[in-house]
Amino acid sequence: MLECSDDGATRDVRAFGTTPRAEADLLRAEAALADFVRAMGVPADAPATRATPRRMARAYAEFLTPRAFELTTFDNDEGYDELVLARSIPVRSVCEHHFLPFAGVAHVGYYPGARIVGLSKLARVVEHFACRPQVQERLTRQVALELEHELRPSGVGVVIEASHSCMTLRGARSSGSTTVTSTLLGTLRDNPGTRQEFLSLLPTGTR
Repeated sequence: MLECSDDGATRDVRAFGTTPRAEADLLRAEAALADFVRAMGVPADAPATRATPRRMARAYAEFLTPRAFELTTFDNDEGYDELVLARSIPVRSVCEHHFLPFAGVAHVGYYPGARIVGLSKLARVVEHFACRPQVQERLTRQVALELEHELRPSGVGVVIEASHSCMTLRGARSSGSTTVTSTLLGTLRDNPGTRQEFLSLLPTGTR
């Protein structure tokens, strides 16, 4: 089973969704975040902020902990060879450079080969790779490569559009800006007709 590590390398793991990382230590994280809050000049023991480090620790644990699941695939008994496209799958992740969240939507499509996948699992694949410190470019490619590896389709396309708070709320402060990334594999990369079909079915504003 193909797995991509946080540094972009690939490795085989025994089951999809297995990520070799330590479990979150919420008590240690809460103590560290209390120090962080105080270091930023914010009182950590005021009535409104007393529970803030605990809430922050739980929030980041939720961001960074993928739910376990099995990537269910089925024989393509009907020989279906047209595009399967799941649009506007919610995406949320954390920028690995600033540890600030980014959120948006993913559009995931493939042209089936011998196997098809349960439709809900397309969203779960996106969630799995988003639940770690990420850059959008890597996230887009990891989702596409995983589906290519598991399904052996004739083509895979993944487009992600997201707003990054590290860009909209700090630095450039480009409020309202979004970033679009894409990975096209197989016939979606090599065949202008199938590529155009995929892109034409994306929501207006993405293509």
